[in-house]
Order: sequence, then structure tokens, then C-alpha cells
Amino acid sequence: MPWKKIIYIFLIFIFGGVSALCGAAVGGVVVYQYVRQEIVSLQTATAQSAIEVVPAANTTQNLAVNTTDVETAITSAVQNVGPAVVTVVGTIPGQQTFFGYTGDSTSSGSGVFISADGYILTNNHVIDGAQQLQVIFADGKQQDATLVGTDQYSDLAVLKIPASAPAIAKLGDSDALNPGETVIAIGSPLGDFKNTVTVGVISATGRSIDTGSGYSIDSLIQTDAAINQGNSGGPLVNLAGEVVAINTLIIRSSGSGTVAEGLGFAIPINTARFVSEQIIQKGFVSHPYLGINWQPVTPRVAAIYRLPVQYGAYITDVARSSPASQAGLQVGDIITGIDSTTLDDAHAYINTLFQYSTGDTVTLTINRNGKQVEVQVTLGESGS
Repeated sequence: MPWKKIIYIFLIFIFGGVSALCGAAVGGVVVYQYVRQEIVSLQTATAQSAIEVVPAANTTQNLAVNTTDVETAITSAVQNVGPAVVTVVGTIPGQQTFFGYTGDSTSSGSGVFISADGYILTNNHVIDGAQQLQVIFADGKQQDATLVGTDQYSDLAVLKIPASAPAIAKLGDSDALNPGETVIAIGSPLGDFKNTVTVGVISATGRSIDTGSGYSIDSLIQTDAAINQGNSGGPLVNLAGEVVAINTLIIRSSGSGTVAEGLGFAIPINTARFVSEQIIQKGFVSHPYLGINWQPVTPRVAAIYRLPVQYGAYITDVARSSPASQAGLQVGDIITGIDSTTLDDAHAYINTLFQYSTGDTVTLTINRNGKQVEVQVTLGESGS
């Protein structure tokens, strides 16, 4: 073989090997870069995953902190309002019966100081019929109280002690309440367990409850905070330590006998504030006055007495010189409407009348001896 050919083959072998080695090296670099990139990507993804897990842990921690905050707010609210809450005890004189004298009895409920000079807000039904009143402070001290005035239609009353109040509750804004908001009831259930604290939520607002006396109490606040007999007149408090309502009644069962729990109702503090201010200033609450005694007409009453209408107000007496007398209303007339509102199960006579003010002139729709008559009346003013 010629030496040139041998050298040529040798060179091909050498350069071919080098090329292979270089190819391997280049391939190795490429693989290395690719693997390194994947490792970095994996580390980044892992780091991001770790970061995403952190908020879940923090959320649990925040929930624990928020729970603690709520518990602290409840404790603080009770400490602020509790000293202003009182137990109200009324002495009801005995009555003469066929079997003799029954002896005195007592009623009890709750109340709350709303001014430094000793005014106490409570329910009308707590002190109804009582001739002597006492209040028991949160520290156990007792003080005689006098009745300033009442309003049976809102079920509110104002009492006063002759001394300064030991503490005053701050009044809030009941219009700002929302369902689900935490509230606290403070009162004296059964009259024995003074300053008992229960916690619940605002279940609903704007409730209406029929009193069974021909009118309903409107715009009530519903709560599931435990309320028992004796809690009436006590405050319903928000987490800011403000009184937002006055506890007034509970419903335990329906007409069908179904047992219910957690159905408590309270009078909005905006209503209570308005009523109490009038009682303190005038001794009564100003209501539009017609000057009649009346009985509510319902389908059951109408069926029993064969009345010509299903709903209305049956006039049993007309006061002399009253707006009703001057307008010519008579005993036996049945008021079935006021202006454009027809009286029915959703529009009671008193609730409809109280939408007007003293001095307003209204048109009454009357059923007189089976005939419909319209009468104009200018409303006067009278306390409840």
C-alpha cells in the first residue's frame, strides 16, 4: 500500500475519532444543560408549591385569632353593659274574690339604665298592674323606683330611681343590624338569676307579631340568643357593647302544638329611643287619637256574631267631644278602611291608624247597618 494512502487512512481515522468525541462532548453538554434546566424548574415548582401551602396554615391560625377576638369582644361588651342592667320587681295588689282576698303577688323582669339621672327602660308587660316597683342592681343593691310612663302598643315603659344611675348603657343603631350578626342578651331569667348572659345571632329583622289584642308589634328583631321569662325588658347587645334592642317575648309553640326553640324577639332600640324620649318629656307617647272604644273583627268573630264584614274595628263607645263624635261615628259602626288601606289580617286598625300623625285628616270607610259609608275625621292627640 503506498505510503500516501496509508497516511490518508490514518488521518481519516484520527479526524473521525475526534469528530465522534466532539459529538459526544457536545451531546453531553446539551444533555447536561437540559437536565440542569429540569432540576431548576423542579426546584422552582417545589418552592412555589411550598409557598402555596403557607396561606392554608395561616388561615387556620387567623380563624383561631378571630375566634379569640369574638370571645374578647363578648366579654368586653358584657363588662360595659352589665353594670347598667337591673332586675325589676313589681308588687301587684291582691283582689277580692268569691273565696276571699287573694293576697299580693309579684312580677319580675329586667331593665337597663339609659341616662345618668336614673331613667330605666323596660317592657310595659313587666310592670303592668304593679303598684310598687323595686329595682335590683347588678351588685345586689336595691332601690325603689317610680313609673314615669308606658306605651302598651310598643310594649315599653320607663321607670326612674331617685338617685343617679350606677352605670349607663350606650345605645346603638338598630337599623344597621344584619342577620347573622352576633348579639348578647343580658337579663334576669325567672327573676332569680340576675345578669345572666346568653349569646346568639340576629336571626331576622322586620318581624311582626300579633298580640291577640287587635294590633301587632311590628319591626321586631328575631334572635336565637336564649331568652326566658324574666329576660323581658333586658338589653340585646352587639359586639361593640351597644344596646341594639330590648328583649320582649319568646315563642315556644305554634297553634298546632309544634314545639319551637330559639325564637326570641326584641324591640329595636331606635323605636325604644323614640318612645322613651316622649315618655320622659310628656309622660306618655303621642298617638293619633280618634276617641273610640273598639273590638277587633276577625273571620271567627264575624261568623259568631253574623257581621257583614270579615275584618275591621267594631265601635263599642264614642267619647264625647272626640274627633269620632264630631265626625258622626256611632256605636255599632265597623271601620273597614283608612284612606286607601283596607283593614285585614295584615293591616290591623291600630297599626294602620298609627301611620298618621296628630292633625291629619283621614277618610274612614265605615260599614253601618250593612251599608258602606265614608267619613272624614281630623285626628286628635292622646297618650296610650
